[in-house]
Amino acid sequence: MAPITIDRAGRRIQPFSIAPWWSEKLPVGTPPLIKVLRGDFFCAPFGANTEPFRGEQHPLHGESANRKWKFEEFSGATGHTTLHLSMRTKIRAGRVDKFITLAEGHNAVYCRHTISGMSGPMNFGHHAMLKFPDAPGSGVISCSPFKFGLVAPVPLENPEVFGYSSLKPDAKFRRLDRVPMMNGLTADLSSFPARRGFEDLVLLATEQSEPFAWFAVTFPDEGYVWFALKDPRVLRQTVLWHSNGGRHYAPWSSRHVNVLGIEDISGYFHYGLAASARRNPLNRLGEQTCFQLKPAEPLSVNYIMAVAKVPRGFRDTKRIEPSRDGLGVLLVPSSGKSVRVPLCVEFIRTGLFPAVTASSQR
Repeated sequence: MAPITIDRAGRRIQPFSIAPWWSEKLPVGTPPLIKVLRGDFFCAPFGANTEPFRGEQHPLHGESANRKWKFEEFSGATGHTTLHLSMRTKIRAGRVDKFITLAEGHNAVYCRHTISGMSGPMNFGHHAMLKFPDAPGSGVISCSPFKFGLVAPVPLENPEVFGYSSLKPDAKFRRLDRVPMMNGLTADLSSFPARRGFEDLVLLATEQSEPFAWFAVTFPDEGYVWFALKDPRVLRQTVLWHSNGGRHYAPWSSRHVNVLGIEDISGYFHYGLAASARRNPLNRLGEQTCFQLKPAEPLSVNYIMAVAKVPRGFRDTKRIEPSRDGLGVLLVPSSGKSVRVPLCVEFIRTGLFPAVTASSQR
């Protein structure tokens, strides 16, 4: 799902990345997902899936990220419009329904994916990718409280095949701005782009005590914030993929730079279904890395991605909290004035819309 353009008062914002090879002819066998890599996509199961699971050999990030969707309906109701797509999965028989909704006056995309007819464990998640301005630290990264963070247990990339990573494997951290590196120093993951020439991946275990969890990237010089809201009881972790030219092999060829993957999931890093379904270091720490699906009990994954304009001097997002009138959220910076954003927060829990107002942020 990209490009997406937010257009308000003549200001056009396109937050998502699109791979530089999107129009090139790639070798036979390249996964469809890699050919069109961009924006956000729903993964079921999430991850590489190189290891089969009970005879199921899923592609990279699942059929839902590689096969064509079937058009079901384009519908409009008072205040909002919805595109409904579906997919009958083959590797594990079942169905995924995709609903993408735009609400009048809201600079947001509301996503609902419903998995039905399947049986057995499944890991899943969203895979949003943001493009940052080509300047070190142009984006300030923040999130709702997390219990702990982990660097991937093995480096994301291997120098033998011309891929490079910088963070210390299996390192545990409590703060985004102090993450151990292989060279003995620490990296500040609250600022990006950084560490040009490297690809890194970390996981944050989300606190589940609040009605919603959030992740935000503030672009002070660009004057806007991109943020996502999720139900932390459904999407229990966030994987951050720092892609900044560390893959020298085709089709990446060191040109996929200044991209941050913000991957809200339930799973064990990017390793796929088999690793997420069995005992692993993350679920030994009490983190759920799979959901047990039942054919007659559909599972819905609700997600909101939004953009808000912010005034000069708004340098970071310290908190995102419901507005007092219940019709939006407040983006609260470390200093300065908060920004109110019209939003249907209830969607995260229910996947539904109450009365949608026509108020808009100008």
